[in-house]
Amino acid sequence: MVMTLKNSSNNSEKPVGVIGIGSFGTAIANILAEKNNVIVYARKQEIVDEINHQHSAEGRSLHQSITATTDPQTLCETCEVMFPVVSSSGFKDVMKKFAPFLHPYHILIHGTKGLVLNLPEGKNLDNVSKIHRENIWTMSEVIRNETVVVRVGCLAGPNLAKELAKGQPAATVVASRFNEVILEGQRLLRSDRFQVYGNQDIIGVELSGVLKNTIAIASGALAGLGLGENAKGLLISRGMVEMIHLGNALGGQTQSFVGLAGIGDLVTTCSSTFSRNYTVGYRLAQGETLDAINDSMDEVAEGINTVRLLQTFLEGTGMRAPITENLYKVLFEGFKVEDALYYLMKYPFNVDIDFL
Repeated sequence: MVMTLKNSSNNSEKPVGVIGIGSFGTAIANILAEKNNVIVYARKQEIVDEINHQHSAEGRSLHQSITATTDPQTLCETCEVMFPVVSSSGFKDVMKKFAPFLHPYHILIHGTKGLVLNLPEGKNLDNVSKIHRENIWTMSEVIRNETVVVRVGCLAGPNLAKELAKGQPAATVVASRFNEVILEGQRLLRSDRFQVYGNQDIIGVELSGVLKNTIAIASGALAGLGLGENAKGLLISRGMVEMIHLGNALGGQTQSFVGLAGIGDLVTTCSSTFSRNYTVGYRLAQGETLDAINDSMDEVAEGINTVRLLQTFLEGTGMRAPITENLYKVLFEGFKVEDALYYLMKYPFNVDIDFL
């Protein structure tokens, strides 16, 4: 069911906000700036100064109409529509920082592909052995639980930041329970080179973007071992099944996982050296340690935390997800990449698809 709220003001002439200015945030800000004035929020004053004086962010070029601020209040008072694009590890803290200045008339469409752990004070994955669905928040759930914002959306799809930055053709999905959020996202973002589709299953679209990251790590590891396209085809098809299996358990609808935000993003990130998660798997297979890989990466590979969180979820529910389980062993228990992949080759395929 599509939900509708009446918007009391005309926001068509207002600047659009972008919260976070990493590689994807920069790409989204530039796309928005083709038709809108854009204000971005960054924590560091030196980045804000670089944006305002040099029209770049850590060396990445920005449109001339983009300005920046370190003040959440300024962004919230100036913009009615904002795109939070920060890492999942910092997302909850950022929303808490913005919460005092947000109102029900704001629209937030996030572009973060990760999950947040919701546990009592003092509890974390180091001192709990089991978690359940109520302990896992998607980014839209973080926004709704930490702020008064009602109209929340999600941006997901095969959107590699480096390709978007070059202006190469791409498409994305804006998902929301509210039709005006989808329409506003399409109005702001759509261009001849960037198609924007809509979906009311926001949880399914969010989970699609999250779960494909784990499969992308496995695909990178497969490439790092020098295995071929046949093996990749097996992995992607098995990964698609596992995404649907886990996604349904976490509240997503199957249709979302077989759409652009699901299989479209899965195929892209499982095949591209531009994908941070793919790169992690590749480098692991080449013999590097996870600590060394993390230390050398400019931005977070969200799939690493997702694997750890999902493994704890699996232990709490008794579900099986062989790719996730074996990735956890590789990432956190010293299991050899080649042993994990060969185990998956032997795992009965029909067992995974009985639920479809």
